[in-house]
Amino acid sequence: MPLNDKTTIKNFINGEWMHDSMDGSLTNYDPATGQPYGNLPNATQDTIDLSVEVANNVFSDWKNTGVQERANHLWKIASLIEKYAHELAKAECIDNGKPLSLCERIDIPRAAANFKFFAQAIISFHEQAYQSGNTVFNYTANQPLGVVATISPWNLPLYLFTWKIAPALATGNTVVAKPSEITPMTAFLLSKIVKEAGLPDGVLNIVHGEGLLTGEALVNHPLVKAVSFTGSTRAGKRIAQVVAPQFKKFSLEMGGKNAMLIFEDVQIDKAVDLAVRAAFTNQGQICLCASRILVHEKIYESFKQAFVKKVQSLKVGDPFEAETHQGALVSAQHYEKILKAIQTAKDEKGVLLTGGEAIHPEGRCKKGWFVQPTVFEGLAMHSITNQEEIFGPVVTLQPFSDTEEAIQSANQSHYGLACTIMTNDISKAHFVAQSVEVGIVWVNTWLYRDLRTPFGGMKNSGVGREGGSDAFEFFTEKKNITIQY
Repeated sequence: MPLNDKTTIKNFINGEWMHDSMDGSLTNYDPATGQPYGNLPNATQDTIDLSVEVANNVFSDWKNTGVQERANHLWKIASLIEKYAHELAKAECIDNGKPLSLCERIDIPRAAANFKFFAQAIISFHEQAYQSGNTVFNYTANQPLGVVATISPWNLPLYLFTWKIAPALATGNTVVAKPSEITPMTAFLLSKIVKEAGLPDGVLNIVHGEGLLTGEALVNHPLVKAVSFTGSTRAGKRIAQVVAPQFKKFSLEMGGKNAMLIFEDVQIDKAVDLAVRAAFTNQGQICLCASRILVHEKIYESFKQAFVKKVQSLKVGDPFEAETHQGALVSAQHYEKILKAIQTAKDEKGVLLTGGEAIHPEGRCKKGWFVQPTVFEGLAMHSITNQEEIFGPVVTLQPFSDTEEAIQSANQSHYGLACTIMTNDISKAHFVAQSVEVGIVWVNTWLYRDLRTPFGGMKNSGVGREGGSDAFEFFTEKKNITIQY
């Protein structure tokens, strides 16, 4: 799977790579250099029609393929992801701007793990059966839906792309998958892996293009039975408007403005280490990052000093260098958005503790899209900075006086994805975890994911859950069958 600087990405439909003459063309950029390095199609309605038709034509055969055989296909794909791990990590680094070390440690291993997990889980997935009387027997069949659409974001490109595709295939659906047009490379490389793995043609089709063109055509197609989406709340709202009147199933994993609550009984050095990781991993471009750090007033000053010092030690620069902690932001547009958000925080009279500026590293990355990790304090919880998702290396610090205030502040958001709680008081941990209005709570850890557990948020952070049996429930339709004998 050679990756050339001028790679031309193509749609993958029915086991073949193609670029319809009617499709437009988009430019692919390397965030670390700010330079174009390839192009990709902007798939039109005709291409979407073809991909969905192909997936629909092979659905019956894939649906009737034995569970063990489907699982074997997924295991083969996982093995090839591991075989090509270095190539995939390098591609992810170039395409996204994140440190190569992060790609090698998290993104690519997790992509393989997604296929392994759902390959194993589908074999043990069980259905319900009831003896209703001496001569009546009830059982429930979980049947695949048909053609499903998966749309994944740019921040964890292969990681989240496979997180949707694997359970959809495992349950017997055929898939038309659209990665982000900003980071399409590893999805394109996955198409090569799928072909090498011998997955039947048409079972997985990968189309590229912008959301307003390609994505809209895909979710609106009448043969698409379900849509699984991860991305912005704005885009998720649009998808809901399109698919709800058609009575399609949909799962929306959207934005977050997550709080980290640090109580006075913690070890400050451990709290600082976890907070820095939760705030700035992947340049803060993870929906689960902690962007509002709330600290008990008794330890606020000590924590603040240690936190700022730790943040200032983070190395920002070339993502290929081993010592780099923070790479480039994903696009010029996002780079400008982050700088605008920093200016907004200043306009709101936030106190800048560190960062706040663009960075222009020497050498090949001098024109890349880099921003210092940035910390503000003194901003009201109702401020724009504390309410709107920034999705970048910008966090705020705020003290609280007691548990009630901490919970109230954490919940003062129209998002409800995740919350991290740091305390050594187990009773307090349980109470706060039950009280915060989020779908995911971590206590004394962050981003620990067991693939068996449900993933998703409340309020404007999403609709539905992914992961484990919840994924299988979403990608199937339950049918109750009653037999009198």
